[in-house]
Amino acid sequence: MSDFSTWYNSVPTFTRLWFSGTVAVTLLGKLNILPIQYLFLSPELVFKKLQLWRPMTSLLFYPPSFHFLINLYLLYSYSSKLEKDHYKTSPSDYFFLLFFCWICTVLAGFLFNIYFLMDAMVVCVIYIWCQMNKDVIVTFWFGTKFKAVYLPWVLLVVNFILSNGHIDSLSGIVVGHLYYFLKYQYPQEHGGVELLKTPAFLKNYFPDISGVHGFGIPPASTARPRTTMQGGNRFFADSWGSGNTLGRN
Repeated sequence: MSDFSTWYNSVPTFTRLWFSGTVAVTLLGKLNILPIQYLFLSPELVFKKLQLWRPMTSLLFYPPSFHFLINLYLLYSYSSKLEKDHYKTSPSDYFFLLFFCWICTVLAGFLFNIYFLMDAMVVCVIYIWCQMNKDVIVTFWFGTKFKAVYLPWVLLVVNFILSNGHIDSLSGIVVGHLYYFLKYQYPQEHGGVELLKTPAFLKNYFPDISGVHGFGIPPASTARPRTTMQGGNRFFADSWGSGNTLGRN
């Protein structure tokens, strides 16, 4: 329990809340304490019956399965990396990222009849991380290696083959690209205004952390690329795309 507490408290705040909420709501649904018929996303029930909790429960609940465990690991791994590495000084910016992506995945769910949003939201976060770490070498099944920029598309193909969840994954890629383009590419590469500016009240509620620099900026490596691999569980740590930034000693 001490080891679990140490690990749990080391998870960044918003990733920990998202991870814990997903586990809790899915477990309650599995035990039928929260009936599944009240958890999935339905535009008719949201707008006509005013069951306004469904956009949130459809994010936090996912039918228990091996695919759910994989999603849970990817959620923990890539959301933690994104929150700690790129938004470590500005929690309000990461909260706004998650909020924007959630709203967009809810709209995609309404449009494409996606009942559970975990696939789309997880792929969205992975896409953003991969855009910020394009030169990271990741490994996949059977030791296959490729740059992180291709990981979302590989997951799209895998989800299409294994679970027919390609619409969910494609929605996550589109939403992730929309966030990354509006937040970084449009103002930095095209000289446009910053269209996704975190509201001031969030900045006040989740104040920036001073003394650390570089949040939210895609990393640029000037050192000679060097590929390293993490140890640990071979299936989770290696096969599902964890890696290290090239050029970092």
